[in-house]
Amino acid sequence: MVLFIYRILINLVLICSPIIILIRILKKKEDIRRFKEKFCFFSEKKIKKKLIWFHGASVGEISSIIPLVFKLENNKSIDQILITSSTLSSSNVLKQFKFKKTIHQFFPVDTNQLSKKFLNYWKPSLAIFIDSEIWPNMILNLKKKKIPTILLNARITKKSFYRWKRLGTFSKEIFQCIDKSFVSNQETSKHLKFFGAKNVRYIGNLKFIQNKNKNLSLKRNLKNFILNKTTWCASSTHVGEEYISMMVHKILKKKYKNFLSVIIPRHIDRTKEIVEIFKENNLEVHCHSWKNKIHKKVDIYIVDTYGETEKFFNLVKIVFVGGSLINHGGQNPLEPARHGCKVLYGPYVNNFKNIYNYLDKIKVSKKVEETKSLYKNIELLIRNKSKTKSVIKKVKNLGDKILIVTIKEIQRSLIK
Repeated sequence: MVLFIYRILINLVLICSPIIILIRILKKKEDIRRFKEKFCFFSEKKIKKKLIWFHGASVGEISSIIPLVFKLENNKSIDQILITSSTLSSSNVLKQFKFKKTIHQFFPVDTNQLSKKFLNYWKPSLAIFIDSEIWPNMILNLKKKKIPTILLNARITKKSFYRWKRLGTFSKEIFQCIDKSFVSNQETSKHLKFFGAKNVRYIGNLKFIQNKNKNLSLKRNLKNFILNKTTWCASSTHVGEEYISMMVHKILKKKYKNFLSVIIPRHIDRTKEIVEIFKENNLEVHCHSWKNKIHKKVDIYIVDTYGETEKFFNLVKIVFVGGSLINHGGQNPLEPARHGCKVLYGPYVNNFKNIYNYLDKIKVSKKVEETKSLYKNIELLIRNKSKTKSVIKKVKNLGDKILIVTIKEIQRSLIK
């Protein structure tokens, strides 16, 4: 019954999709040349050999598998790697990398017909879903076609667990179709076992793995500009957190004349409204995408381009990770931690609780409750100028171990 209702609803989404797509194109959230991929009009060709397929929702999930993909490209038994995602931002991130045999397509609308068409065309030897990307029609059709399926870096929060639980036996039917589940935390392990998922195992969080294939250099003039300032960074900010960052900047600018705030919004389509927040408060703003020369009196530097956050973490040693001073659940703090940055975060980090517990334990991160607590901790960290090399090594070693184990498990699934 639940499946029947789901299929009616997802077909209604399909009927409404021309209007949805048009709105998204106007908001610059959809690629006008490639949106047809979501309806199984593919822009890439399938090689008639062994293909492994990864699917992740957006930037975070896709970024976490890049090191895996580069390793698997060296596996001669794999002829092609397909990555699918749902967002334009994730496809833009992938454009930075030079892959040998990896292609990207957008994930189709999860109707029964389109999921069948997708699988009939690509014929994957192995399907790997990242994080909490569980699409019922696709999962059921993978099972029917006897295609091995892995849920990798699986994350089922308490909130989503109760949502799935309300669906009764339907949830068990879906989760029992997945052959292996490698969880990102022990809480997820309990949730998956409740639904009868098979082969549930904790091998570590993928987000600890360092991506060694990135170019982390900035233009010399920008690099010198940042290094000659007293700088902090507010990364992955959401609505409300830019205003808090502005308040912090105004307080600390009184104490440090050469003070610079680097703002990296979670959604760069909000850049225009963010610029206005700072300009209304008489602060000098420069955006990364602007071609004009940076004025020496710039207060706020906004990174409004995709995939460049780590370049700034490479230079800035104090990073506040957003989505945490508002009730959002937090964002991944591992990128700044990998570069030896001291990480500050708010009280709302349920989605990354295990990671923050680890970073707190090795004294990399610290919780702040509000604006006053944030600026006081930034000031405290400004006095301690060294990056923690031992922390960089700890995080790197843990990530390397997780990468080795994950690759072995994927290769084992391919052999079977």
